[in-house]
Amino acid sequence: MDLMAIGDKVHDETRQGEAFSPFANDPNRYAKHFYIESYGCAMNFADSEVIASILNNAGFGATRNLEEASLILLNTCSIREKAEQTVRKRLTEFRKIKEKTPGLLIGMLGCMAERLKAQLLEEEKLVDLVVGPDAYRSLPALIEEAGSGQKAVNVLLSRDETYGDIAPIRIDSNGISAFVSIMRGCNNMCSFCVVPFTRGRERSRDANSILHEVSNLVENGYKEVTLLGQNVDSYYWIDEQKDETITFALLLEKVALVSPDLRVRFSTSHPKDITDEVLHTIAKYENICKYIHLPVQSGSNRVLQLMNRTYTREWYMAKVDRIRELLPGCGISSDIITGFCTETEDDHRDTLDIMRYSGYDMSYMYFYSERPGTLAARRYTDDIPEEVKKRRLQEVVDLQGILSTQSNQNDLGKTFKVLVEGNSRKNEQEWMGRTSQNKVLVFPKKNIDEQLKGSYVMVKVTGHTRTTLLGERNKE
Repeated sequence: MDLMAIGDKVHDETRQGEAFSPFANDPNRYAKHFYIESYGCAMNFADSEVIASILNNAGFGATRNLEEASLILLNTCSIREKAEQTVRKRLTEFRKIKEKTPGLLIGMLGCMAERLKAQLLEEEKLVDLVVGPDAYRSLPALIEEAGSGQKAVNVLLSRDETYGDIAPIRIDSNGISAFVSIMRGCNNMCSFCVVPFTRGRERSRDANSILHEVSNLVENGYKEVTLLGQNVDSYYWIDEQKDETITFALLLEKVALVSPDLRVRFSTSHPKDITDEVLHTIAKYENICKYIHLPVQSGSNRVLQLMNRTYTREWYMAKVDRIRELLPGCGISSDIITGFCTETEDDHRDTLDIMRYSGYDMSYMYFYSERPGTLAARRYTDDIPEEVKKRRLQEVVDLQGILSTQSNQNDLGKTFKVLVEGNSRKNEQEWMGRTSQNKVLVFPKKNIDEQLKGSYVMVKVTGHTRTTLLGERNKE
């Protein structure tokens, strides 16, 4: 489950913008309001938009003002211990607010729900309701139960829930980019990952509902969608009415054909499943972004086997070669874990070596954090000292810094088509956008009244930092 490794709390340029997108319902028409914070991967943010839709229908409007909320929700992540510690801290803070606010309810949603429900409900009394990722439809009834003083819990996993019929409310969007969930759950059973136990088995969403959601986004002015799944390459759905089997490659093509003006991204790909058919589809359509997130986790065959990744370093490197062959200039990023059980210095050097070979544009990098209930927790001893994990992680981070800088240097003098997402976070006199390769590119505004948000602009790269390209607009 690679997508879950993206971080604790996503808050970057792509998630900033209006508190409520033009696609969200008017929050002022609701008598009751909910406040929600999302932690972890993009899937959690997509889930929060589904939750917003369910709550809207139950009479709750979204708010960014805690004092206005009668319901506070945390959509949680269990992929790392640090994420759980962050959520615990926030719950403690919210509990203090609750003590001063009669009737306020606090709920924990998502991946932490199953594992910690008893502890948080009964022992620490930090929450009033606990709801798992497959039980969001029951939220209105659970809120009513919690409001009457009962313990409100539903953490049952489902074999068929995809929320495909629910139109998400884009409560925290820049109005340009949107997440579209195409599947839920995971079948890969990587030994370090808790996701199969918190999100259940893999199931694909009705392709027609995906295309309807994408079309609706385009009609409402959105210019980019990211198709989400724990392993998008294993998407598989049969349209019985048309007698058509839809693989991920075919779905990708159908989404690209919704509008030539719509950029299409996806995440995450498992190295063992991404096919030439997918790569050829990316190459065929200009509006499918030339960027692939391809988590490696480790460069050591021995560690990969312990992780149950089901590929070797040689297989992975051949996949990178194939991407470079079929998609010249494609951006590649990765996930990397240091200090997995029994990892040696030679194993660590193998990881550094595969990073150099792959030439990642960027990576999400962590040291191993044992998660209760995983195969690794049951089978192996977490035997690498934390100081060794952190030292190895720093070496990975330092190398990625070099690779990112080299990648950006290679872009000097090149011109890219950039989708403008809004003002630069650091300077309102500059625009910020992304290239097809998912690199942030910042360039000056011509005047303060200029309106380019949501537009495509050709920008020449004139400089860079380690993480950002700097450029100038082509002369018109």
